[in-house]
Amino acid sequence: MKFDMDYIAHNNDLTEANPYFKLFLTIILLIVTLALDNLYFDIIVFTIMSIVILGIAKINYRSYLKFLSIPMAFLIITCIFLIFFFGSGKVIYNTGFFGIVVTENSLHYGVYTFARVMGCLPCLGFLALTTPIAKILHCLGTLKVPKIVIEIALLMYNTIFIFLNEIDTMQKAQDTRLGYHSYFTSFKSLGALASTIFLRSLDKSETLQHSLDSRGYTGELPVYEPKKGD
Repeated sequence: MKFDMDYIAHNNDLTEANPYFKLFLTIILLIVTLALDNLYFDIIVFTIMSIVILGIAKINYRSYLKFLSIPMAFLIITCIFLIFFFGSGKVIYNTGFFGIVVTENSLHYGVYTFARVMGCLPCLGFLALTTPIAKILHCLGTLKVPKIVIEIALLMYNTIFIFLNEIDTMQKAQDTRLGYHSYFTSFKSLGALASTIFLRSLDKSETLQHSLDSRGYTGELPVYEPKKGD
């Protein structure tokens, strides 16, 4: 199942809920979660927001897991480095490999960083998966966020999904040519994908700029504004 966040944001049971409430709730929870150094609070926030996303918004659990999977991969790698290569204090585990040890402080940093980020991810998911980007940008505009920030956010949002779509298309093309049927061909295909996607992304960005210019782009992008009473 292909992950389409924009489609999910338009098709869930909380799509029509007040976007300002969802935006402020997300910001407040993020600030509190980041400010507090409390493992139990992080777990509670993760559990409650996951229940809201899956149980109230009725978002498919596979889509939710896909949303979490990419940041989770980076988070796990980061926390492993924190545990084994940072911190000081009493040594609680010695790997016996090049003097790499686990200390009380490093374990604390790793575990609490993991819990804190995991507490924040469902908060972001709550906003991103239940609110269309047009409504989010409209809320930011009414809150007097600088237009340049809104326009950059809109272009980044559009570019990210173009980038992901290109990766998906290229992977399917490689797969149909048996590009992943062995370890050797998998590494070869991934290398070709990594080198080609950079050039394709540059080409797509240039095409996007030409599209904007052909539509009379003067440095300001129009943002969706709902009719009064919507």
